[in-house]
Amino acid sequence: MPFYHQLGSIPRKRHTQFRKKDGSLYYEQLFGTIGFDGMSTNSYHEHRPTMVKEIVKQYSIAPKIAKENNIQSYRFRGFQVAPENDYLNSRKVVLTNTDCNIILAAPQESTKDYFYKNTDADEVIFIHKGTGKLRTMYGNLDFSYGDYLVIPRGIIYKLDFNDQNNRLFIVESYRPVYTPKRYRNWFGQLLEHSPFCERDIRRPQELETHNELGDFTIKVKKQDEIIEMVYASHPFDVVGYDGYNYPYAFSIHDFEPITGRVHQPPPVHQTFETDAFVICSFVPRLYDYHPQAIPAPYNHSNIDSDEVLYYVDGDFMSRNDIEAGHISLHPAGIPHGPHPGATERSIGKTKTEELAVMVDTFKPLKVTEEAIKIADNDYFKSWLE
Repeated sequence: MPFYHQLGSIPRKRHTQFRKKDGSLYYEQLFGTIGFDGMSTNSYHEHRPTMVKEIVKQYSIAPKIAKENNIQSYRFRGFQVAPENDYLNSRKVVLTNTDCNIILAAPQESTKDYFYKNTDADEVIFIHKGTGKLRTMYGNLDFSYGDYLVIPRGIIYKLDFNDQNNRLFIVESYRPVYTPKRYRNWFGQLLEHSPFCERDIRRPQELETHNELGDFTIKVKKQDEIIEMVYASHPFDVVGYDGYNYPYAFSIHDFEPITGRVHQPPPVHQTFETDAFVICSFVPRLYDYHPQAIPAPYNHSNIDSDEVLYYVDGDFMSRNDIEAGHISLHPAGIPHGPHPGATERSIGKTKTEELAVMVDTFKPLKVTEEAIKIADNDYFKSWLE
């Protein structure tokens, strides 16, 4: 995150002695990315965070590719992904490239018997259905419908759900996820024209500190494999930390839309960025107010990027036969635009209630076997008169 956060107890100076009441030392850990050049956090632990007792097993979770070189537009019916009890097993990669994985998940149970750490990628988890608590080594965050949970790589976490009806849209990013640079000044503060501000970003406030020794399983994702490791101390043993590298939550309902006299391009909806793709939020908003405005988007060619749109709620005015949980894929190299009749229907409308999440990637996305299971293979014909 581009601003400082402190939670729990820390010494006045970093890299100095920080002692417990019995005189023994807390164990300091610098938790950072991009070598020593990226955002980092200094945390203080009850026990050494390095005590591995056993490596139990290692297995592949690499997605199986159905279409390596794809130029076909698709619609995927996301709610057809079957619910599964286990959180990790429920995660189905539907689209992938070397920069990111786009994942659907319908977990029915909380992560109980293990902790999870993704060492490959930052995770942006969008909560479509469900409520609960994200529990992490750096504190906890409550979540509900419409929340983005941004979990930097290397964060150890669990997801506690309040019931079984959960639907998640997840983007795994192999590049660091930031707030858009054009929304920030050179100090990192979000500017007045940004569609959200620091008040909208929820930082961890509940730090649970455990001091147990025993056998604690952490499932670690590394290079498309899960490695099950047993640690000797509870991974949530942090007594305090400070820095810029921590999980946070942002609700799509707090995104303030930018509108204009004529139709605004997708970048005004941008919410997160990497140097390889962007994530945008389409939220309820007033339509364009030029007297001759056409609120529906104009046809445009995706020459440099694949466009993925995840439909969350509301009336998707530019599409026909689209429902919540559907995903459209419009690949680079061919034009796309509103469905037949959508342009005409939009004229004279004053607002939209649509809610959607968009991911635009600069490298082509591969279509996985999991995606083909829920695909509408005739979607590319849906623009025919």
